[in-house]
Amino acid sequence: MKSLLLNFIFLSFSFSATQAQGSFVGEQKSMNKASIAFNRFEDTLQKQFEEKKLSWPPKAVYIRSFKYDRQLEVWVKGEKKEPYKLFKTYKICMQSGSLGPKRFEGDFQVPEGFYHINEFNPNSNYHLSLGINYPNASDKILSDSVRPGSAIYIHGNCVSTGCIPISDMPIEELYVLTSFAKEAGQEFIPVHIFPVRYNQKKSFEYLQETIQANPSLQNFTNNMKQVYDFLKQKIITYHTC
Repeated sequence: MKSLLLNFIFLSFSFSATQAQGSFVGEQKSMNKASIAFNRFEDTLQKQFEEKKLSWPPKAVYIRSFKYDRQLEVWVKGEKKEPYKLFKTYKICMQSGSLGPKRFEGDFQVPEGFYHINEFNPNSNYHLSLGINYPNASDKILSDSVRPGSAIYIHGNCVSTGCIPISDMPIEELYVLTSFAKEAGQEFIPVHIFPVRYNQKKSFEYLQETIQANPSLQNFTNNMKQVYDFLKQKIITYHTC
């Protein structure tokens, strides 16, 4: 099971070098709020990439979120064989629910697990939004079979009933970055949602206290940590500017 999970995660990081039909970025620029985001951030993002010695525009993006720590990281790379490099960490400005995965509609839980962006919404009620594919295959087995919940997004504004809000300016930056990655051929932009930063002592201790009386949640969390450790060794790299 561990090997199958890690193989699945590894494959989710692959991306096609073939450009998508038409211009996805051009399509987004024709939308009002998305157009404003590109006008505001395209040039400044390019300058930030240059300052950090990163390739612009990004060919691939990896997003990971840490619920307890209320942080969302954005990792990027310019070529297929490169490791992902950390570009920026955004603050999650509001959070509902508690540690543990989402299991039914109305539980106010932010999902935990391994997802990808499945929707770009330039007309969101929450400024701009990026949908994630909850429920994924695992959620469909483990969650309520009739009402597992749906419509989970990374979005602007600062409200949450299970989504990941990072406020308006950050979502504009992220929307621009992920649009370029999609146009470059990255069909599946990974979004991994972890309960805590496992390398933060306070966070990890809180997680251990939370799950100590729940064997099922312990097993789920241990699987999450195995993937976290695997990615740290194989896929991503920290860098200094």
